[in-house]
Amino acid sequence: MSNPTAAMIVIGDEILSGRTRDSNMHHLAGQLTEAGIDLKEVRMIGDERGTIIAAVQAMSVVYDYVFTSGGIGPTHDDITADCIAAAFDAHIDVRDDARAILAAHYAKSGTELNTARLRMARIPDGAELIDNPVSAAPGFKIGNVHVMAGVPSVFHAMVASVLPTLTGGAPLISKTMRIDRGEGDIAGPLGALAEAYPMLSIGSYPFQKDGKYGAHIVIRGNDEGQIAAALTKLEAAFS
Repeated sequence: MSNPTAAMIVIGDEILSGRTRDSNMHHLAGQLTEAGIDLKEVRMIGDERGTIIAAVQAMSVVYDYVFTSGGIGPTHDDITADCIAAAFDAHIDVRDDARAILAAHYAKSGTELNTARLRMARIPDGAELIDNPVSAAPGFKIGNVHVMAGVPSVFHAMVASVLPTLTGGAPLISKTMRIDRGEGDIAGPLGALAEAYPMLSIGSYPFQKDGKYGAHIVIRGNDEGQIAAALTKLEAAFS
């Protein structure tokens, strides 16, 4: 039985401009791998309403789980929540439970819960809140789409809140073997190995060091026995 599948949408003009380096995809990929959920696609898109809506609608019907990061803060360019609501044809407004969370958080520091901060309490009808133990402002889940913050510390905390609610599969096992030969020399045997083990993912990642060429062969899969057998054949082919 195959593992559940997932996709991620990274939202933000600052990502596409190179001003901000995205680290959330790397974190989510590792967490999903451990949970036995296969991350199949990642899209990086700007703060454009039509693009966000189209991406959410397209990916939510293809994958079991979709995760977004970015665009749910208090400023005018934080449009993700509105776009997600539009993608699901849901009404969105300040919701009492989200407002209460923010009110309690800002009361502790004596900070005003002004109109801008209340934007973070705008939640689509029918959505479930995602806990944010770092800065209180919640994410939300609607359908199979999990909408989370772009700030890495908050995103990580939200992922930790969401993971226990997901149904996973068999964790992905990964083994690596170094071969000190160029890819042109190993391509044939490596292709034959991939054909012999179609349930495994076999990748070649070349390197050059001190004038010598080589490759790290990475074998991934859910069956430890198959991985061990493939490694044995690989070692025999290049011993």
